[in-house]
Amino acid sequence: MPSKGVRCFTYIAVDGVEVEYTVPKGNVKRGDQHQFLHDHLEVESSNLPHFKFTGNFEFIVRQDGRELTKQWVAINSMTGKLEDGSMVNMEQTPSIFANDLVISYGFYDAGPGLAELPKQHQCYVTVTKNYENWMRDIIPQGSDKSNRPFHKMVLPSAHDIGMNNMSSSLSLLKNAGTGIIKEVLGRSLPHALTIINKVGDGAINRIAPDIIRALAITQKDTLDTILKIGARYFEFRPAKCHRQMQKVSPLDDTWYFQHGAIPGMPYRVLLDHITRFLVDHKDEIIVVHNRWDGVPGDCPRPNDDELRDALNDILRDKDLKAGNQDDMMRKTIHDLRESNNRLIILKDCGQASNYDDAANATLTGDSMVEKLSSMCEDPPRGHPITLLQCQATATNIRDVIIASVLDSDVSTSPILATKPVCDHKILPLLKGEVGRKLMGKEGVVVILNDFFDGATADVAVGLCRERLG
Repeated sequence: MPSKGVRCFTYIAVDGVEVEYTVPKGNVKRGDQHQFLHDHLEVESSNLPHFKFTGNFEFIVRQDGRELTKQWVAINSMTGKLEDGSMVNMEQTPSIFANDLVISYGFYDAGPGLAELPKQHQCYVTVTKNYENWMRDIIPQGSDKSNRPFHKMVLPSAHDIGMNNMSSSLSLLKNAGTGIIKEVLGRSLPHALTIINKVGDGAINRIAPDIIRALAITQKDTLDTILKIGARYFEFRPAKCHRQMQKVSPLDDTWYFQHGAIPGMPYRVLLDHITRFLVDHKDEIIVVHNRWDGVPGDCPRPNDDELRDALNDILRDKDLKAGNQDDMMRKTIHDLRESNNRLIILKDCGQASNYDDAANATLTGDSMVEKLSSMCEDPPRGHPITLLQCQATATNIRDVIIASVLDSDVSTSPILATKPVCDHKILPLLKGEVGRKLMGKEGVVVILNDFFDGATADVAVGLCRERLG
């Protein structure tokens, strides 16, 4: 009988929590802690009433028997399509805070499996502590650990934080003509021109938002939420909008996060929210690393004075000071707090990374596992920062892009398709012996991920606690 599968990925790190997944005449309950769990359920026609082909998949999170949240989708067992529900698109799946814990979750709306994309829907759920004060809690000021150098820290990080919504991109596209869209998307996203050339000029303006949504949106929570989940390191690529697009753009001519030539969060918004968070959380320390990887020359970059002016303007009314790379590498955690240098700003700082164009262009994560394993044989040394990236870059696979966009809705992102699969292979490695070998003796270690979640934060905080002794 026709059916549509759902793969369920779970990570729990809070006492008394249980996650239950259900389909018609089937369910799975999970309560094991600090384990990366994987289950499979089917919405089967044979389990539905006669002449009915749609059944609900849902998950319920409970703590000590009390329901904290229930999310669901109605799945057609014949077509596999979603017909209704609370997880039909990414915008419906923000992280939830309850009982001083955070529930992060996502749902990938799978198609028929073209280009080796998953043909089963995927749902992931992580339930972890609210980590908005994790540095205070595991490194109390005045404790022995607070006298450790800050370069011994392990920091959770949201990859491409500037691409957490479509607001700037949609504004930029509003008045842009076909020619400009072709050039900007062609320069910004791998193989985007392949997609553009498969449709007529009349359709380009219509599908441009789908292209960006599927291939460039890497986060789905607000910055404030991501900070409360635990992120403390952010790479940012501040530059002005592509000069051709800015001519017809309603956007202010200021610095935005640039994904190629696609604008995201304004730089001042990043600084404003981070500094407000630090003012309210006196023991937390955040690193912002300004880089310009992949930003085209048609997107003007700020000079040092302009970056300094933007920062000083934000700090003007706040009891907070900016630190630099020297502070990050030489000062203790205690001293950074004492001097209030709790916002460390870096620029093009040297780093090592496990990222590899070929290895990360994967739908399964297996090549990334091989890359990490080989990296352990000769761990990087002497770098101020070591980036350990969990996210795949399936957007570098030509056929995947075509299938994702031309058969798209807002949840067919190949980035979302690889999220739970890669997390359940990469995060256990980083949590275990592989991660320990890659820590090194000095230099900040960063655990970086798309669609930042509690499992990523929990692994990084655990490694930080261990590395500080």
